[in-house]
Amino acid sequence: MDVYNLTAFTDFILIGISDLPKVRYLLFIALTAIYQITLLGNCAILLAIATEKKLHTPMYYFLANLSLLDISYPSITVPKILNNFLTNKQNISFVGCALQLFFLVALAGTEVFLLSVMAYDRYVAICFPLHYTLIMTKKLCVQLTTGTWTFGFLHSLLHTVITFRLSFCKSNRVHQYYCDIPPLVALSCSSTYVSEILALVLGGISGISTFIITGISYFYIISTILKIQSVDGKRKAFSTCASHLLVVGLFYGTALFNYVRPSSYHSRAKDRFISMLNVVITPMLNPIIYSLRNTEVKGGLKKILCINLKHV
Repeated sequence: MDVYNLTAFTDFILIGISDLPKVRYLLFIALTAIYQITLLGNCAILLAIATEKKLHTPMYYFLANLSLLDISYPSITVPKILNNFLTNKQNISFVGCALQLFFLVALAGTEVFLLSVMAYDRYVAICFPLHYTLIMTKKLCVQLTTGTWTFGFLHSLLHTVITFRLSFCKSNRVHQYYCDIPPLVALSCSSTYVSEILALVLGGISGISTFIITGISYFYIISTILKIQSVDGKRKAFSTCASHLLVVGLFYGTALFNYVRPSSYHSRAKDRFISMLNVVITPMLNPIIYSLRNTEVKGGLKKILCINLKHV
């Protein structure tokens, strides 16, 4: 990275919340509650999968990785936001901003790839049930998850390098709750054409390719479900992928809108709202979706709750 092409500033000012002084403490309470629910919900999912033998299958192995992502994703931004609420200081160091951006994009990229892997897992389970254990072996599951994390972090490294090669001399005031690509690019006084095109292409390739994999998987899944004669069989088959479909809809509806579009189409108010959904709300909803719609997960959670109550 060219050190002469970075910035004259030593830190950035996150002004996404500084224009809401009247509701600062109310937002602090709400965000704290949401963050705690997110941590408790995802930790409960991880604990249920780890302790319940019925959940030691590829589907729940991938779900455990999703819960780990949902714990890590808000943990990169929410503590800093809460600290800013209390101290009323909005600054973040240049290195801190770069690290925050890197891990945010890395985890988002990992989740994109993981959701497509989970769709493939459901495709094999429903379309090839007799060969499921032969295809989705433990070795393949480990390889797929390792690949998703590796691609996510490599993808983020490219985005981070592209973004922080720009010259930031217009201002150090970031119009967002945290360091993100669009508001940082908006601060550049050098040409952003190449960086925007590269970011758009990289984001588009990863997002569209994984979306296509997910779409093709569900095309065959739905086709197979429609061929099932019994109503109970159709209901049971659909229930195994309904939760994943809801999670995919939430993630793509926010992440793609937030990243895969030119900066000229960005609106500060809309970007803040979508970012809050993407970083804070979605990780809280994912465990709720899976626990409410999945009888096996609910059974594991009830068993843990009963064991804990016995020891009280």
